[in-house]
Amino acid sequence: MTAPQTSLDHPAIVPGKVAVVTGGASGIGLAAAKRFAGRGLHTVIADLPGARLAAAADEIRGVCAPGVSVQAVATDVARFEDLQTLAARAQRLGDVSVLMNNAGTGAGAPSSWEGLDRWRDLLEINLWGVIHGVHAFAPAMIARAQPAVIVNTGSKQGITLPPGNPAYNLSKAGVKAYTETLAHELRGVAGGAVSAHLLIPGYTFTGMTARSAEKPPGAWSADQVVDFLLAALDRGEFYILCPDNDVTREMDEKRIRWAADDIIQNRPALSRWHPDYAAAFAEFMKG
Repeated sequence: MTAPQTSLDHPAIVPGKVAVVTGGASGIGLAAAKRFAGRGLHTVIADLPGARLAAAADEIRGVCAPGVSVQAVATDVARFEDLQTLAARAQRLGDVSVLMNNAGTGAGAPSSWEGLDRWRDLLEINLWGVIHGVHAFAPAMIARAQPAVIVNTGSKQGITLPPGNPAYNLSKAGVKAYTETLAHELRGVAGGAVSAHLLIPGYTFTGMTARSAEKPPGAWSADQVVDFLLAALDRGEFYILCPDNDVTREMDEKRIRWAADDIIQNRPALSRWHPDYAAAFAEFMKG
């Protein structure tokens, strides 16, 4: 399955503006940064310091449009002061019209009552990193009253909450709720020039998910996710729910509907994984 192509004609994605991508040294973040730079936006990537960040900036410079500036800023998104520094650096290049809060980690905790420090570390990156990014950039973006987008990277795990990594699930559920509220609030701002969007990747072959050097057949590449993202932005979509080579949109919709029906039907929490509901869930997915 291939992602829909995009004309890249969103009014915020125009040459001469500035795109900022956190978690931009690899995976979806790097793929997005390369696309923005290729389109003519001055591009700033933020990630932890090290050789990988410098190498990513060089890779982006190799594909950027003529006259585009590419900067790499060492940033810990768990520290608000780092995001303030990032905003100041980016604003020297021009008006920030694209903010992609994409930095994240999957290293979670063993259970809901163990690994408190790991819970705290993950939430500081995955959830507070998004909040920090919005607080550092959104006021200036709103004040300019020019077309701009804020894209926050969520996860299907933040919607269906599969067992195994409760801290990660909570962080991404928080990103979903925060971005929904942000989008609603931005609609109420006079002029409505800034919009927020929730990117919900499917199974994607990235540095965080890779278990081998080769992309598994069921996974999408980061470039496919970015193709899908840009096409969805052109259409003005808020929930950018990506399929992959194994999971279709229809399958995702059914899984999400089942999860919502746990509340409506007062079933046990996470009944999709409850042995008493295994047959009913399988039949639901077939039907």
